[in-house]
Amino acid sequence: MQPVFERPKVLKTTATHYCAGCHHGIVHRLVAEAIDHFGVQDRTIGIGSVGCSVLLYEYFDIDVVEAPHGRAPAVGTGVKRVHPDSVVFTYQGDGDLAAIGTAEIIHAANRGELMTVIFLNNTTYGMTGGQMAPTTLPGQVTTTSPYGRDVKVEGYPIRMAELIAMLGGTGFSARVAVDTPQRVLEAGKTIRKAFGMQIEKQGFAFVEVLGACPTNWGMSALEANARVSGEMMGYFPLGVYKDITVSA
Repeated sequence: MQPVFERPKVLKTTATHYCAGCHHGIVHRLVAEAIDHFGVQDRTIGIGSVGCSVLLYEYFDIDVVEAPHGRAPAVGTGVKRVHPDSVVFTYQGDGDLAAIGTAEIIHAANRGELMTVIFLNNTTYGMTGGQMAPTTLPGQVTTTSPYGRDVKVEGYPIRMAELIAMLGGTGFSARVAVDTPQRVLEAGKTIRKAFGMQIEKQGFAFVEVLGACPTNWGMSALEANARVSGEMMGYFPLGVYKDITVSA
């Protein structure tokens, strides 16, 4: 009997530490499938960030380097330049990438560093207590915005996929979601595309994934999953914002 669905080779058989309903596990699988697809496990190096994704090395059977808070793109730049034949990816959340790491991600993209960035946007600081993040939606209640985010005081949520797409060194920038089976399949293709861009030396590749955080949102897993399409996509539209491989 031919199997039609099985665990990716690069994904370890490790019990998850993520909360019920969290989307990190789905995205981990999609990244692992992309690595398997290209057959580059032996030369892939992951850059772990500070946040819920800090235990990257527990899930992927590859070399992983831990970066200081927000500095994963800088660490990835160093790794890629020292080992140019390696396949380097960072895996980051919004508190890490869009807050303390804003400078690192922008300049890595602008330089056109040949790496792949997977960015999970769940509009909150997931690991440290559910504080307001740069991606927190207007009016959203967090532990540091108990009356809801006030854009007149805290500013507007940052749309990272659009911002990265504007930079000259970016080869690919897209936003996906994993709240339905169809979107999971589409997200998988997009992440595979982002790894392919690096392997084919076509520029910096960035994929933003809209994800759920039931614990810090104070919702059930089903409610949090529904919020992704019901609220998040209204402010963060899905789509490909830059792809230099597409003819004009």
